[in-house]
Amino acid sequence: MQSIVIIAGPSQAGPGERELMLAAATRALQQLSAEDVTRIDVPGRGSGDDSAESGMRATVAAAVPALQSGSLFGGAGGVLLVDAHQLLKAEAEVLAELVEAAAGSDVVGVFVAAGAIPAPLGKVLRTAGETVKIDRVTERTAGRWLGEAARERGLRLDHGSVDALIHRFGTDLGALGGALDQLAVDGTQISADAVRARFKNRPDEPMWHYADAVAAGNTGEALRRLEDFLIHGHPLQLLAFLQNDLRRRSLAAAAPDYDTFVARNGGKPGWALEKVWKARGKMRATDLKKALTALAKADLQLKTAPEATHRVTVERLTVALSYWYTGRG
Repeated sequence: MQSIVIIAGPSQAGPGERELMLAAATRALQQLSAEDVTRIDVPGRGSGDDSAESGMRATVAAAVPALQSGSLFGGAGGVLLVDAHQLLKAEAEVLAELVEAAAGSDVVGVFVAAGAIPAPLGKVLRTAGETVKIDRVTERTAGRWLGEAARERGLRLDHGSVDALIHRFGTDLGALGGALDQLAVDGTQISADAVRARFKNRPDEPMWHYADAVAAGNTGEALRRLEDFLIHGHPLQLLAFLQNDLRRRSLAAAAPDYDTFVARNGGKPGWALEKVWKARGKMRATDLKKALTALAKADLQLKTAPEATHRVTVERLTVALSYWYTGRG
């Protein structure tokens, strides 16, 4: 494998495609024995990230020294640049010169892009590097992925369980993997009935829509999502989902870098972990502790109090979490 690699995904890649793109980037870095890799997450255009006199935003400028020098410890050093399609013209011009100079050296560069990379960097990468193409995830490819993911977890999927999972979660590989993790609690044999019994929410109102609204501090949207979810799902499903999310946020807050965070989560990077890592600075340690305590109390309330009180319990929890997740508690 060449030392310069482009992970090329489809335009407007969804969670499923991003999961595959990041996994491919990790494999490329492993195959190249890359050490001391600097990860750069290119911000969206107009994100407010200030530009220096060179025209490069501060976040992207960190790629410059990473592409100019090898590992301090003798191995291959370099950069993992995620969302390269969002680079500005000035940034692409600077990086193109650096990539041309680095090609053939011990510097590794892996560029992840969902769409075309701006010129002249895109042209230089195609000439000097190797391209790994990630196609759009279809239900068929999601089905194949489920089979492999189930085997990795020691699970056996009965006839119809794959269709049931895709019906509930679509082609979002992160959500499908999370579903397998939850199903594994009940045993290694997974049936379609088990999938339908555990995930009763409507396909168009899955749990992560609710969790995303809570994490964004959008209380009104979160309560609306909650109301829709409770038509078909049980509050304890939401609590289990939130408990896992808060566990990941706790690990992210304590981890010194992204690679350590991924390793502590089982060593499987993906869009779900990437999203938590990017948001790690929004939630204060005191609010995280409050959220975990409130979650435990709500869990006890739902398991011991009359069912008539359940809706009020989760509504109050939703409002509180919307504040704590965004540091407004």
